[in-house]
Amino acid sequence: MKLIATKHGKSDKYDSLLCIRGDGTQTSVAMPRQGILPHDLIHFVVEDTLAYTGGFLGMVAAGSDIGFAMTQGHDIANAALADQAVHAEAVVESLQAQLWSGAFDPGQFVEGVRGACATRGRPAPELAGVVVEDQLYGAARTLAAKWQEVPPHGRLELEMKHI
Repeated sequence: MKLIATKHGKSDKYDSLLCIRGDGTQTSVAMPRQGILPHDLIHFVVEDTLAYTGGFLGMVAAGSDIGFAMTQGHDIANAALADQAVHAEAVVESLQAQLWSGAFDPGQFVEGVRGACATRGRPAPELAGVVVEDQLYGAARTLAAKWQEVPPHGRLELEMKHI
């Protein structure tokens, strides 16, 4: 699936994300500006790195409207949500907190993931074999730097490797 993130005008509060599925269908959403990498683009880093097919972007690739997938993925009471979607959201939330702090703290990251999963009544994901600081945090920082270079009304195109 192709993702096209568009940065809007300097005074706008939102940018946008367009997802183009393999069959050519599309869905889009407004992305709130946060001063760091937008939440939905952190999903790209996490789900692509972990080869998740059942997370937020996996639901979109499978045909869900992006707004519906977003609502489902953020509903902590949604017991029907697949573990992978819960895990993706937990990792994204914890990674986002690390980006906000400006430095990676392995203990805080793990605790953030555990806490987000516990809130949703799920076990934390097994991240064995993943060098979180390099493969997730480092990749998110690299993508954030690329995003910062995008001029107003410019685009950043990304391709999901696994979906």
